[in-house]
This record gives sequence, structure tokens and C-alpha cells, in this order.
Amino acid sequence: MAGKKSSAEKRHAQSEVRRLHNKAIKSTCRTYAKQFVEAVQAKDQKLAEEKYKQLQAELDSARSKGVLKRNAVSRKKSRMMNLYNATFAAK
Repeated sequence: MAGKKSSAEKRHAQSEVRRLHNKAIKSTCRTYAKQFVEAVQAKDQKLAEEKYKQLQAELDSARSKGVLKRNAVSRKKSRMMNLYNATFAAK
């Protein structure tokens, strides 16, 4: 017969699962951000718009899941849009 797990052990196990889940979501956000920046640096406006939409959706999803805070998401989206505008507004 297995021994009972203490509440502290259960809590630790839950937090570990949550940490790994949050880490995966943050990693996905960073990947989309890198792809967006690469598209902007390559001066590919159509691809950059597409990547920004993906990044925005992923950031909003992370926000709704509580992985990222509201102001952090707003700041990231704002900085990416500023990069986009600085690169393509001159045309």
C-alpha cells in the first residue's frame, strides 16, 4: 500500500507542472517575437504583418491564461508595433 502524500508534496508537484506549462507558453511567445523581428529586418512587410498577428494572438492567449501580466503584454505588443512602424512607415 502506498503512503499518503503530504499537502506540501502535492503542492510542489502542482507548481512544477504549472511551471513547465508556463515555460512552454513563454517560449512560444519568444519564438513568434523572433520570427516577427526577422521578418521586419528582412523588410518583408506582408510576412511581418502575418507574424505580428500570430504574436499578438499568442500574447493575448498567454495573458488570458495568467502566464503574462496585462502590462507586460501591452508593452511587448507596443514595442513590436513601434518597430514595424519605424521600418515600414517611411515607404
